[in-house]
This record gives sequence, C-alpha cells and structure tokens, in this order.
Amino acid sequence: MRFQLTEEQRALRDGVRQLLARRWDVRRAPAALDPPLAPPPGPSESPSESPSVALPELDRALWRELGAAGFFALRLPEADGGAGAGLAEAVLAFEEAGRALLPGPLVATHLAAGTVPGAATGETVVTAVDGPLVEWLAAADVVRGDASGAVPVRSVDPLTPLHRVPGPPSPAPPTLLAQALPPPPDPTAVLLTAAEQLGTATRVCELAVQHARTREQFGQPIGAFQAVKHLCADMLVRAETARAAVYAAAVTGDPVDVAAARLLADEAAVRGARDCLQVHGGMGFTWESEVHLHLKRAWLRARRRGGGAESEELLAADLTA
Repeated sequence: MRFQLTEEQRALRDGVRQLLARRWDVRRAPAALDPPLAPPPGPSESPSESPSVALPELDRALWRELGAAGFFALRLPEADGGAGAGLAEAVLAFEEAGRALLPGPLVATHLAAGTVPGAATGETVVTAVDGPLVEWLAAADVVRGDASGAVPVRSVDPLTPLHRVPGPPSPAPPTLLAQALPPPPDPTAVLLTAAEQLGTATRVCELAVQHARTREQFGQPIGAFQAVKHLCADMLVRAETARAAVYAAAVTGDPVDVAAARLLADEAAVRGARDCLQVHGGMGFTWESEVHLHLKRAWLRARRRGGGAESEELLAADLTA
C-alpha cells in the first residue's frame, strides 16, 4: 500500500495552509486569547459552571471563507456542489487546521455539510453534543444531540468555549443500562479529530526544533545538549508514527485502524506539546507563545469521544475476536 501523496493532494494541503496563514494567526488574536475577566460566580453557582464564564466569539467571516474554499464540502459529490474528494483529502485539510490551531466546531460542521442547509458554504455553524461536553454551543446555529440544560464551563483552552450537558439524575437501573449507553462515535469524526491532533504534533515539533536552534545557553544553541536532542527526536518519532497510522486509516476507513490512529495521534499531540513546552522553558507559558495553546487544545481534543478507553476497547475486542 502506497502512502505517497498525489500531486492533487499536495496542492490541496498547500492551499489550505496558505489560506489559513493568510486569514488566521493564533498569535494575532489577543481578543480571543485574553477575554475580559468574568465576574465571580454567585453564592448558588459552581465556580466551574457559572453563567458568567467569558466565551470567545466565532469569526463568522472566516467560517464563510472556509466554506467558500470548500473546506466543509470537501467530501460532497460534485453534483451537490462539493469537491468530490475522499476521506484522505479531508484528513489532509484537518491536519492543516490542527497545525494552525483553527478554532470552531470544524468536525461537526464538516459532517453536516450534506444534510444541514448552509453548512457546506459556512453560512450555518453546526456543533454536536460529544458526551457531556459541547464545543461552541453559544455560537452554533444547529446543535446535533440533546443540549437541554447545558451550562457554560471554564475551558482549559481559551479558544474553545465549552458547555456541559447535565447527566441523568441517578444511576440507571441494570435493566436500562444498555439503553442509557450513548451510541458509538462516528469513525469519521474520530479520524478527523486524530488528523487535527496530528497537525498539532507536527507543529509543536517544528516549534521545538526552531527554538532549540536559536536559543543559546553557555555560548551554544540548546539543541546541542543531549537532553534537548532526545526530546526533539522523540517528538518527531511520535508524530511520524501517528502520521502513518492516520493516513492508513484514511485509506482503509476501517474502524479498528481509526481507533489505532486516534490513540497514536492523541499521544503524539499531548506528549509532543508537553515536550515542546519543556524545550521552551518558562517562555512557553507566555501568551505571545503558541506552545501552551497547542497543549491545551490537545488536552481538549483528547477528551472527545472515540479516544482513550473507547479506542482501546475497540482494539482489544478486535484482537480477541
């Protein structure tokens, strides 16, 4: 099986990267990164679930520009106004979105492009209930799933507002346990999240190497020190291993391959961002650095459905079948 990108796929990847470089730069979004402080919660409010949580706003003009560029309609047939591309091309586009830390409910809107009017063109913002959490609920025009009673919670990622959906008031009886379990996650959504994580893993590796080459200590670049070399090498190995798995899953579409890709991509993004932060030292925590933002987004994506224990259970079931 060949994983070489075709000329058209490389052109797609480069086009998305150029669009995002021209239109979105996370380092130039002070309003989103430093929202006004919310007033303290009232006596009856939980500190983590307060209606006064400050929420960033979605850039609707950017969303429509993504729609005009075909980002959301990438997999729609040409007869329906799409590009007629496949899952592999969507993975490349979402990898670039992850690399750029592009905010917004990208996966939900992309998956709704063929069924929700306006989603394909970016005129309609679609989000989905993902377990107990909903991303960008206040900014969405359409919500897939039951978000009744959702309350805003403080998000670890300042670029991704969250709402929490209340769970059942009491544990479900054993006879109703199967009915209470949520449906399995959409493998396409799981893979696109893995692609975003791959983008973060690639970007933090680049940032670490750039800093290691330019930052000097004791009269030489810190990249000359063995400990820093090992951190950068490990980041590259994890990112490229995840890349092979994500690209393979995009070709096969097999849920088991998707589960393996998601686990590897989550690890590459989270551990890579943490190691990148180590290379940067205290500088990585500052607002003018994007390193800590990649770590926070990687943490958040790893909590989406289809990762962690769910992927491990699917792989275990396949191995023991």
